[in-house]
Amino acid sequence: MNDANLIQTILIYVLPVLFAITVHEAAHGYAARHFGDNTAAMMGRLTLNPLKHIDPVGTILMPLLLYFATSGAFLFGYAKPVPVQFDRLRNPKRDMVWVALAGPASNFLQALLWALFLIVLALLGIDERFFVQMARAGVLVNLVMWAFNLFPLPPLDGGRILVGLLPWKQAQAVSRVEPYGFFIVMALVIAGVVSAFWLRPLMALGYWIINLLLSPLALLMR
Repeated sequence: MNDANLIQTILIYVLPVLFAITVHEAAHGYAARHFGDNTAAMMGRLTLNPLKHIDPVGTILMPLLLYFATSGAFLFGYAKPVPVQFDRLRNPKRDMVWVALAGPASNFLQALLWALFLIVLALLGIDERFFVQMARAGVLVNLVMWAFNLFPLPPLDGGRILVGLLPWKQAQAVSRVEPYGFFIVMALVIAGVVSAFWLRPLMALGYWIINLLLSPLALLMR
């Protein structure tokens, strides 16, 4: 990939990525406040300002290094997690599920909105490559975040959802994995397990649901 194409690719993805991580983290904070924990608000993290959620290493340096090192074949990054004190929630075990689910749910909603934007562009007859590619990138980025964060291993959102749904004994066993969870997930990602057995199947389901939801509007275009 030459320098011009690389710069264009970065510009296409930067807005969808910023929205994806910002709204994801803010959604956790808003959900936590709704269920009784105001920690994120008190620490200034209950905001849609992306600068409050960007981690210099995880959001900028790591994705760029991986992009250049693998020619775009592998990307990974993360934002600063929004602080949530689960013991402050009104019903910690139950409410943990909703707080954790808020992040991935916000990404799925964004994927749906980007897909809707793509349809609107077509309805208006706008075929400018930059905007079309940005809309497609928005769908892709958010479906990746939706699917990846639902992986059922803490500290990912899917792991916290699993802990909240399991009986106490099993929940405690799963929660003990959390200190090592990040490294386990990274090993599974590098080995291709997460992509083959989780990301691709779940993203295919996500695309199918979005197509189903927007199919009535797509039919009006014909």
